[in-house]
Amino acid sequence: MRRLAVLSVHTSPLAQPGTGDGGGMNVYVRELSTALARAGVECDVYTRAFSDDLPATVVVEPGLRVHHVPAGPLAPLPKEQLASVLDEFTDGVLSLMTSGAGVPLDGDRVVVDFDAVHANYWLSGVVGHRLKHALDLPLVSTFHTLDRVKAEASPEEVFADEPHRRAEAEVAILGCSDIVLASCSVEARQLVDLYGADPDRIEIVAPGVDHAFFGPGYRPQARRALGLPLDGPLLLFVGRIQPLKGLDVAVQALGKMRRHRDAHLVVIGGPSGPRGEAHLGEVWAAVDTLGLRDRVHFVLPQPHELLSSYYRAADVCLVPSRSESFGLVALEAAACGTPVVACAVGGLNTLVDDGRTGYLVDSTSPDAFAERVVRILDDAVLAERLATAAVVKSRAYTWARAAQRLRVTYEELAGRQLVECG
Repeated sequence: MRRLAVLSVHTSPLAQPGTGDGGGMNVYVRELSTALARAGVECDVYTRAFSDDLPATVVVEPGLRVHHVPAGPLAPLPKEQLASVLDEFTDGVLSLMTSGAGVPLDGDRVVVDFDAVHANYWLSGVVGHRLKHALDLPLVSTFHTLDRVKAEASPEEVFADEPHRRAEAEVAILGCSDIVLASCSVEARQLVDLYGADPDRIEIVAPGVDHAFFGPGYRPQARRALGLPLDGPLLLFVGRIQPLKGLDVAVQALGKMRRHRDAHLVVIGGPSGPRGEAHLGEVWAAVDTLGLRDRVHFVLPQPHELLSSYYRAADVCLVPSRSESFGLVALEAAACGTPVVACAVGGLNTLVDDGRTGYLVDSTSPDAFAERVVRILDDAVLAERLATAAVVKSRAYTWARAAQRLRVTYEELAGRQLVECG
């Protein structure tokens, strides 16, 4: 594997996670592409240009380039409207891939050969599907979230957020993908059970965490550095503010911790999706109703590497998501030695060992979350045991390991006949 075209239509790996549609996928595309480039695989990432002052190409580091492809208005576009500009985006990517635009010269020639296309999310999968046939290249797909999984977890949000054709598009992409990457065994089963995907074409490649940034530290010092309360327990929520992520559960859980009225909750993230602003309003209303104005602190989305200080400052990280394909927040918190209390959904089932590295809750019940949090806060020995085990477990997850696993997968594709659409 020499060179890879990476598609990330709706969000740029250079964008700030936690704003708009940016989240764990931004981190995934950036960190995995970086690890691949450092392992010798040239990565060209194609994302939609959302401003007229963006450079056409950003050379992130040797072997990693991000191309801003014009498609639709040069302005932010809601994710649910992006399907209408996919043809224009595909034409732009196809032109760049076949012309060598944005690629440094190698002597007197431009290197234009690609070995595969890696699409992230269903919108990119639609583009990758067409590129596969136009260029006769293998297609690798990572979905990150699945329409039918979200429909089970939060149907009202799916209907508001995505066009009805998404599930059908996912089926078509699955049928034409040479490899489908799942982050964990739970997601692999969902692909088979809900979409009838061929299990022989599913590869489990877990994301990683950058242990150079995310590691244990001294909690009081982290709080002082961030200007957070030094006394009392501190809970943390990191993620986009939308119903699916369950911030309302975290706030209500704080309100139910009556024996810990000195506890605070720090929320890092911004509204996302069609219901983001409305959900933020609902959360603020709950904060006021519960009398928590002085104990809930909203923080703007932070540069990814700075999040580690917030994880280290917290006693417990809450991940009350109603659906989560993997759960990078839970992994990053664990790497920093912060016990996680999370919903038992998706990849969180593989990241959190219930009772050993944190706790899994079978529902989004604020009472259940509060009970697990209090259990940790009331037992210092338990808290230390959970923290230590979480750090140890997190060490198995690295971006270098994910990149190595992917390189093997890509190389195996070279010897296969391309999958034909069913």
